[in-house]
Amino acid sequence: MLRSNRDKQQNFELVSIEDLVPADHMLRKIDRYIDFSFIDEKVRHLYSQDNGRPAIDPLVLFKMIFLGYFYGIRSERQLEREVQTNVAYRWFLGLGLTDRVPDHTTISWNRRTRFKDTTVFQDIFDEIVLQAISHRMVGGRVLISDSTHVKASANKHKFTKAQVQQNARDYLDELNAAVESERKTQGKKPLKPREEVNEDKEVKVSTTDPDSGYMYREGKPEGFFYLDHRTVDVKYNLITDVFVTPGNVHDSVPYLSRLDRQRHQFGFQVEAVALDSGYMTTPICKGLEERNIFGVIAHRRFHPTKGLFPKWKFTYDGTRNVYVCPAQQVLPYRTTDRQGYRHYASDPKQCASCPLLATCTRSQTKRKIVTRHIWEDSKEHVRLNRLSKSGKRLYRKRKETIERSFADAKQLHGFRYCRLRGLGNVMEQALMTAAVQNMKKIALHLEKRG
Repeated sequence: MLRSNRDKQQNFELVSIEDLVPADHMLRKIDRYIDFSFIDEKVRHLYSQDNGRPAIDPLVLFKMIFLGYFYGIRSERQLEREVQTNVAYRWFLGLGLTDRVPDHTTISWNRRTRFKDTTVFQDIFDEIVLQAISHRMVGGRVLISDSTHVKASANKHKFTKAQVQQNARDYLDELNAAVESERKTQGKKPLKPREEVNEDKEVKVSTTDPDSGYMYREGKPEGFFYLDHRTVDVKYNLITDVFVTPGNVHDSVPYLSRLDRQRHQFGFQVEAVALDSGYMTTPICKGLEERNIFGVIAHRRFHPTKGLFPKWKFTYDGTRNVYVCPAQQVLPYRTTDRQGYRHYASDPKQCASCPLLATCTRSQTKRKIVTRHIWEDSKEHVRLNRLSKSGKRLYRKRKETIERSFADAKQLHGFRYCRLRGLGNVMEQALMTAAVQNMKKIALHLEKRG
């Protein structure tokens, strides 16, 4: 005999929301092991204490935001609907079955006004990292960094062209001092002081999201993107730093400053780092050496001019400060330029009669010039680190740590595309995505540990 269950929808039942949420639900683990009490203190100064209507509990507001990132709910309007019908979401927020859900416009207003131009989202991310440290889930000794592109909410065909200044390098003062010292040591006259010339270049600027950057890389999609620069700790793959730049900013530009921030903010005693080939720049290698950090950076192959000897065919003799060419001719030091490159030049009289001239240089003067950066020793140390047994083992960790972290953010938490426009809003999305990833790892680890 067939029976209909429709009549039960009109029945009254005495139930507890506590009994309706499964005991092994992820939100139960999050609520058990993550301490959210710090949120009230972080935002208290943003609320009036003696006038106005009673505000929605900030803890409820931020827990709603966390739910959106936990489950990849891109729209705040959709988030409100999901909370209305999902018993587990209501339980996590502390709402009863008949309690009114905070309106989606409340979240939007607070994000656009109350929390705008504050550090509240960075503070929340940092606090979750500190909780992971307190549970001994972060070692702070070995860090792995990389960046991934995130599609901006902008049409790649809608743009204007503008002249902008190149990114200022924060190591220029140090480089200028090193060049001056080098020339003095070599008995060369000091270079005439001149102001740094800021080179302009033409870039595409989105008319939809001007903060984004037009990215074009081989093997990557073309269009307007942001870059999520992320660092993870190798112990339990906890994310320790997040930073967002436009898509046309080189990976190496913010790296050293973000590394120093982690050392200062969390007291990390960093011993080793692993990086992709995009970070293989002389200033980064020099910076790691100064900080006494074992750096492992992937090799990027550069293709020499076809038909000519590659640079590695010329042997550097550090004791004599000369290069030796494949024909065993010595190329002595000549000068050091403003960019920090030493120039080593051959004798054109010897080169003219050399049988290897055609495969060495095409210079009209028959003179071969080889350059070497004054910080090249630091770069060579990093190359040797990559070839060592410990360096190879460390670099293999990238695919199971930082790359896994990016994959989870995009696949599970909706960070393949930007929800909002503007650098500050994308930074908020990156920080909250990383924060909920860390919360899940902490809760699962502590649950497993019992």
